Amino acid sequence: MGRRFSPEEIGLGEALPSRLGRISELSWHDCWIQQLRSEKKSAHTIRAYEVAARSFSSTSLPGEDISNWNEIASLSVSQFHSMGDPNNGRLDAWMNNLGDLKPSTINAKIAAVTHLLKWLGYAIPDWIQRPSRSRTLPKTLGKGELKRLMRALRESEDPLAMPISTLMLDTGLRVSELCSLDIDDVDKEDLSALVIGGKGEKDRTVLFTESTVGVLESWEPIRESRIESGPDDRLRAVFVSSRGRRVNPRSVQKIMDRLADKADIPRSRLSPHTLRHTFATGLLERGADLVTIQRLLGHSSIATTRVYLEIGDQTLREIYHRAQRSPRIMDEDDWVKSESDSVPTMNQSAPSNHIHPSGTSLQ
Repeated sequence: MGRRFSPEEIGLGEALPSRLGRISELSWHDCWIQQLRSEKKSAHTIRAYEVAARSFSSTSLPGEDISNWNEIASLSVSQFHSMGDPNNGRLDAWMNNLGDLKPSTINAKIAAVTHLLKWLGYAIPDWIQRPSRSRTLPKTLGKGELKRLMRALRESEDPLAMPISTLMLDTGLRVSELCSLDIDDVDKEDLSALVIGGKGEKDRTVLFTESTVGVLESWEPIRESRIESGPDDRLRAVFVSSRGRRVNPRSVQKIMDRLADKADIPRSRLSPHTLRHTFATGLLERGADLVTIQRLLGHSSIATTRVYLEIGDQTLREIYHRAQRSPRIMDEDDWVKSESDSVPTMNQSAPSNHIHPSGTSLQ
């Protein structure tokens, strides 16, 4: 009864899903990556999934001699199928090594390995529980911080600071979308820009204002001079570095860091994503509905957009408490007393239906 059965004896050899039969002798890694690409996963997501799959498959079981990653990645689909069985203990051992990570990181890794196991044809065990994570509200800039940022932008010697910040505050673009923007995507007459291949490979249209057009037109001569002196005079990017290359997210964050220092804002509070959140909360405070904000931000689910309602509630509380700290309006008795003191004679009759400043009748 204690004998360990081989995969062939318990039928695992035939457990490979029929859809994987024709690729059973090909590299599982190459086939799985191709599956992720066919699902329009972004390059960033694919990298994250691959890292998680690598750590999972490299987790060794007792008495098992794990090969290096290159050898594991070259295993065939049929070979890796039995290796990836979630009931052989590898999944348990792998998850035991995740305990020190943040809940959001653990959830991301579990999502990656879950995708891999489902692709292999396995049902996900019921005992897998994703840790709950505390929901943090997106960071936004207050009015005072925005004023200081605007002042820093006007005084900045970096010609990229003003157009990049203005476009992000007016459109809510992600930093990756901003860096990928081409001049052909911007329609200044229509006051809009086409975002091609945004998050999840989704295209959408973002809107901006006349003031944004003015900032972009001021940037164009600098852009042209940088392209002419750069390595590629056919570059179509809207935003170009001093070396004549398309800007990247890292360089945009460096601009944000310099602006934060100049505006006396903590660096942790100023990032491209902060400007995106500030754009969204500004729309909400001015009466825009969630569906409109969802479309402008490019969220696939309105549940993602709904977090801005919590920011709106937070703003409401701040306004309330700020008002409570202001000089109080006279109590009704004080108001009535001040009115009676102003009556010149006892014979003069008061108005018959006087209205309190709060809008309620005193009668």
